[in-house]
Formats: sequence, C-alpha cells, structure tokens
Amino acid sequence: MSDAYLKLDKLTLAYGDTVAVKDLDLTIAKGELVALLGPSGCGKTTTMRSIAGLLAPASGRITLDGDDITRVSANKRNVGLVFQSYALFPHLTVYENVAFGLRLKGIGGKDLDAKVSAGIQSVGLAKFADRKPAELSGGQQQRVALARSMVMQPKVLLLDEPLSNLDARLRLEMRAELQRVQKETGVTMIFVTHDQIEALALADRIVVMLNGGIEQIGTPEEIYNKPVSAFVADFVGFENVFALENGKLATSTTSVELSAPAPQAAKGLAWRPRMVILGSGPFQGTVRGTSFAGNTREYLLDTPLGAIKAEVDAELPTHAIGSTLPFDLPLAAAAPLSRYR
Repeated sequence: MSDAYLKLDKLTLAYGDTVAVKDLDLTIAKGELVALLGPSGCGKTTTMRSIAGLLAPASGRITLDGDDITRVSANKRNVGLVFQSYALFPHLTVYENVAFGLRLKGIGGKDLDAKVSAGIQSVGLAKFADRKPAELSGGQQQRVALARSMVMQPKVLLLDEPLSNLDARLRLEMRAELQRVQKETGVTMIFVTHDQIEALALADRIVVMLNGGIEQIGTPEEIYNKPVSAFVADFVGFENVFALENGKLATSTTSVELSAPAPQAAKGLAWRPRMVILGSGPFQGTVRGTSFAGNTREYLLDTPLGAIKAEVDAELPTHAIGSTLPFDLPLAAAAPLSRYR
C-alpha cells in the first residue's frame, strides 16, 4: 500500500543464531485493522514483539508515522500491547488497572478521572469500575486490558491472540467489541492469531505468514476465495489440494487427467469439500468414513489421488462405508494456485 503509516522494511529477527523472520516487508495504513495469521512458529508473534519494541531487529527498519523507531525503547514508541493473558494487576480495581499507565505519565486529578472513566465506558464496563479482575469474566477482563491500552492513545495497538482464552459465545461478542472500538477510535490495530475464522471475521487485511515470511497478503475475501499457494489454500479450508504437472493432477505416486485443460500458469489446484460432486463424474472413490454435521454430511473417500474430502446436503441419500461411487472435481470451482509447496 502507498499510504505507509507503519512500515517494516527488510526486517530480520532472530533469537541467538536462530532466524525467526527474514527480510520481511510490510506496509500498514493508518486506521487499518490487520491480522497476522499463521501456525505456531511462523513468526507472527515475533513480528509483533519487534513492533512493540520487545525484540531488537538483527537488521531492517521499522517506521511509524514517519519516524524511525527501530532502536527506540518500548516505553517511548507509543505502541499499545494487549497480552494474551491480559496481564491485569489482580490487587487493583478495574479503575486502577486502567489508570495505571496514565499515572506513570504524570496524569492525575480531573484529567485522569475523565480519561479513565471514558476508557471504561468505551468498553461497556462503567458498572464494574470498583471490581477486581477475579470478580470479572474472561471477556470482561479482556475489555479492561483493551481499555488500559486505549486510554494511552497509542499510534498502534497490538493484540496477541486476543480471543484464544474465551469460549465460543464470548469470542463472537468480543469480535464485535474489538471492531466497534477500532472503528470508533480509528486506532491502527494489529492482532496475532492462528485462527483463520477470527482473522476473516475481524480484519481489513490478512497477512498469512509461514516460516518467517509472508505467504500472502489480501482482504478476507481474497484470502478465502483466491489463495495463491497450497499452504494458504489448506489453511483456509481447501482440504483437497493437488499439484499440477503437465496439465495433470499429481501426487507422489500417481497422476490423473482432468476433464478440461487446467489454467496454464497454475502450479496446483484446490477444492473445498463442498465443491466436490458426489454421485457422478469421471473419478471413482471408496467411502472410508462419514459424519453428520447438521445441515451437511461429510465423506472421506479413498481414491487414486489419495484421500478426498467431500461435503453434501444432509438431506441427500447417504452412502455407506465401503461403497464405491463416482465423483467429480469440477475445474470451474477450483482455486488455481500460483505456487505449490
């Protein structure tokens, strides 16, 4: 993006001799909500720690709002950080937890009270100002941690796996809460997650990371519908992913002709389970497993290509384990991959 508010330029990060992130380039616009998405060990948390000033780069630059902050100490960067564990002071009330950073900056009196009260109000905890963390739910504790960072008016707010400690219902509520706070305040927000559903639901853009580098950057719609590599495809639910060799689907042991020519530049093709057509088609598979999933029924097929996962309407006739049936991988539904690895 041309509107560079936060910029990571050829950033390399290491722990001793172990390089965790190498030559990473990333530009984030002011007011964006960006997700760093990927599996454990991909470098997403390490990247976040470097932005926060908790890890000095081995090389490269970090600029924020036009200033080089590469070697600026964490407490002078004006970058907020909400930890996965929330890191609240258990002996302090909600009010005092939110006020803590402001007091360190020398803010007191009516100014302090106005800022803290507004911060608590913004996350819907005005009635809980006198409670201590142990008296709050997990979602409420997270809101306190969010308010504590927001009252400092950071230029960038970083969140480390912000929803991982919450149950499913609270995760839905907190997604909406994070979006509301971010849109109302306009703060530039970056959150780290391994949960693709969370990233797709929250982010303006998603940065998919793998092995210390960026695999793909795009909007949720682009990442979900147009993955560029086998890794990204598998990560966002294209569970049937195959390499292309000489126009054929290829595995380590076999290759299979397609019913139509594959896109010329594609290195692989990927299908979601729901894209697989069962009951007709040029291929044959044997049902190895089946499971009921509410509105749908999932099948696992043994095929010459290996395991194929299919998903069909639960109201359709069922296929017994051990039965052999035709299926199709329609080329029109496939996601073409520019990289296969």
